[in-house]
Amino acid sequence: MFEKLTLMEEKYEDISRRLSAPDVISDNKLYAELMREFKYLSPIIEKFREYKKAEISEMEARELLSDSDDEIREMAQAELEEAKSVIETASQELKLLLLPKDPSDDKNVIIEIRGGAGGDEAALFANSLYRMYTMYAETKGWKQEILSANPTELGGFKEISFSIEGEGAYSRLKYESGVHRVQRVPETESQGRIHTSTVTVAVLVEADEVELEINPKDLKIDYFRSSGAGGQHINKTESAVRITYLPTNVVVECQDERSQYKNKDRAMKILRSRVYEAMQEEQNAKIASERKMQVGTGDRSERIRTYNFPQGRLTDHRIGLTIYRLEDIMNGNLDEVFDALATADQAAKLANSESV
Repeated sequence: MFEKLTLMEEKYEDISRRLSAPDVISDNKLYAELMREFKYLSPIIEKFREYKKAEISEMEARELLSDSDDEIREMAQAELEEAKSVIETASQELKLLLLPKDPSDDKNVIIEIRGGAGGDEAALFANSLYRMYTMYAETKGWKQEILSANPTELGGFKEISFSIEGEGAYSRLKYESGVHRVQRVPETESQGRIHTSTVTVAVLVEADEVELEINPKDLKIDYFRSSGAGGQHINKTESAVRITYLPTNVVVECQDERSQYKNKDRAMKILRSRVYEAMQEEQNAKIASERKMQVGTGDRSERIRTYNFPQGRLTDHRIGLTIYRLEDIMNGNLDEVFDALATADQAAKLANSESV
């Protein structure tokens, strides 16, 4: 590990010098690539230097342990214990920092939320989750846009797809895929009985055209009149778009925009992400043993979380996390949940790497 870190430090210093070179500064693409690598290496090298400094302190303290002066020996013993503690902590942190980084972590995401069991109440909770995620995005300064929505008369969503754009969006939201269960008294319940409903969430990496080239011959595109609210224009114009990816029969519909072009563009964005996700799942199946060690980022049938409103409780079943401030979380304050999930995932990956 330390040979690798030494080489990384040399590379870090080389990049640091190159970033101030005029020919690099004038090349926007090269400068951006080097800056990304510099940002990735910075915390690793900072921790490595902390480790090396502690090693020197440990060596110097050991030399002083044989001094004839009792006070100096006592001081050396204290310095030795402190250095050993720093070395142990830094060593563990370096192992975490050196874990393979998910190449999708910095990408934008498309989130699809669908009402499950529970009818109108499930649709209303789908809206609550949409609000929760978009409020979280606002705290991060991320941009969000609805791509497709199927609203209900009561103000819920049978399903809604929306994009979130921002640095590190996938790294924070990738653990949200799965079944979310809600326990609360619906607004439509006159007897005050608690109902249990479910909503499914899928978090997809937003794949661009460069990453995933789709052959137009593999697409079947249908245009039709939009249904639902929207007035005469929507009912008279074939602006809605349905795209079928023939190799896998993935179907995406978009009808929220009046423009046929905009609907097609949004449908293609969702389609690319779904096809990309299917490709990723196929790759993950090949490394199933590693996937079992992780928190889980893709199984939509897995019940991952319960939101119990009468008790003000959120429970994440994958890591045994329970938090009694549900209202705060529903208002987008999700960092505590996401931090715990990321830590659990890192610990599982670290344990897996050490057992290999």
